[in-house]
Amino acid sequence: MDVVKHWIDNEAVDGGDRKGDVYNPATGEKTAQVVYASRGDVDRAVASAKKALESWGKASLAKRSRVLFAYRELVERNKETIAKMLTSEHGKVLSDAGGEVQRGLEVIEFACGISELAKGEFSENVSTEVDSYSIRQPVGVCAGITPFNFPAMVPMWMYPIAIACGNTFVLKPSEKDPSVTNYCAELLKQAGLPEGVLNIVHGDKVAVDALLEHPDVGAVSFVGSTPIAKYIYETGTKNGKRVQALGGAKNHMVVLPDADMDLAADAAVSAGYGSAGERCMAISVLVTVGDAADKLLPKIRERMAALKVGNGLDPASEMGPLVTKEHLSRVVSYVEKGVAEGAKLVADGRTLKVKGHEKGFFLGPCLFDDVRPEMSIYQDEIFGPVLSVVRVPTYADAVKLIHEHVFANGVAIFTNDGGAARKFQSDVQVGMVGVNVPIPVPMAYYSFGGWKKSLFGDLHIYGRDGVRFYTRNKVVIARWPDPKFRGVNLGFPQNH
Repeated sequence: MDVVKHWIDNEAVDGGDRKGDVYNPATGEKTAQVVYASRGDVDRAVASAKKALESWGKASLAKRSRVLFAYRELVERNKETIAKMLTSEHGKVLSDAGGEVQRGLEVIEFACGISELAKGEFSENVSTEVDSYSIRQPVGVCAGITPFNFPAMVPMWMYPIAIACGNTFVLKPSEKDPSVTNYCAELLKQAGLPEGVLNIVHGDKVAVDALLEHPDVGAVSFVGSTPIAKYIYETGTKNGKRVQALGGAKNHMVVLPDADMDLAADAAVSAGYGSAGERCMAISVLVTVGDAADKLLPKIRERMAALKVGNGLDPASEMGPLVTKEHLSRVVSYVEKGVAEGAKLVADGRTLKVKGHEKGFFLGPCLFDDVRPEMSIYQDEIFGPVLSVVRVPTYADAVKLIHEHVFANGVAIFTNDGGAARKFQSDVQVGMVGVNVPIPVPMAYYSFGGWKKSLFGDLHIYGRDGVRFYTRNKVVIARWPDPKFRGVNLGFPQNH
């Protein structure tokens, strides 16, 4: 059986005695084991990164760009291999996996432009023969802690920009689907990345705490659930680190009565059940205004009935399994809670059986109607193929509902009224907004992040905010005076 090892100094290395099991979610079979890091393993990875920083932090922008350009080509060339690898361990269908790799590639391409992105500012003669300018310098050793749902893309939101900025990086990916990160590290080695610039440690809370408490780690990026994001932020900042921690979501899709209902139905099914709902930007709440639900729900149910659920490696499959047996049980428990709390279960995915995959972690699409805001299926992030419909009488009620939720990651509105859409994008207090777009994930040259309990920290991930996070701004004031201005002056400096 394969063993997924740590990646330190550009090679796979063993760690401690503890190991975790890796499964194929479609079959329920154990396919590999992953080594869990001890504190000593983390110390070794950080020491490697610290040593590499001495040269990588001073490497030219051109050299860093060349490595990333080469890496971009290698990822592009091996896109299908990466997609199959993550489908085998995560379960998402191949088309979704390919899309994940493509979105990660876009951030790599953005990072290739570091020569332009790292520019500072310059002001001549701020005082007589005094110039002032700013420069951006690397933070140092940075760490990333990433989730199971995007094992290729989310790490690519972090380390390409971090290393482009001159930092070195220690990545702790999810132990549920770890193989992709090691494969990408191999590609980076082929691209010419020096040893120690990117290291990977696998494992659980032991590795996480070791990174958060390590004195040589200067910055930590995290994507995951809100309770863990809050813990990462509080622990990391307590230990003097710069932290960006992206948490959970409960994304609403508002449908006004004038919307194109076919467009809205396509969007609701795609965004609600894509990747089996295991997306922080999945639509999990449909907010129907007025009589919109009566027109929309029959179209949604028609599309749901035609969905093909199966092994993600089957090109015909549109939705795959959930990532683990434990996560499947958790999502099913929420379906049971919704029924117990009085919501109307109009589509029950618990009855789904996938022929030939009886031991797989499958749950069919579930749809609740008449959901009330106090219900757990509305309040909590379920992270599964469960879509809840909340009916409200007016636009104002829809906005009020969104604002009263603790999460504020993404939101969408579907309407043919340009004035209503413009008002909504201004009114709504959410970090990412879609207008007739159900999953408004920003392109790589913008930045990704929500508000409220969906983000801990002040800078979003990737884009310009990513460059700001992985660099420290330094201002220099320089004088090369004419000899006639020399002499002692004890007065407070003034501009002349």
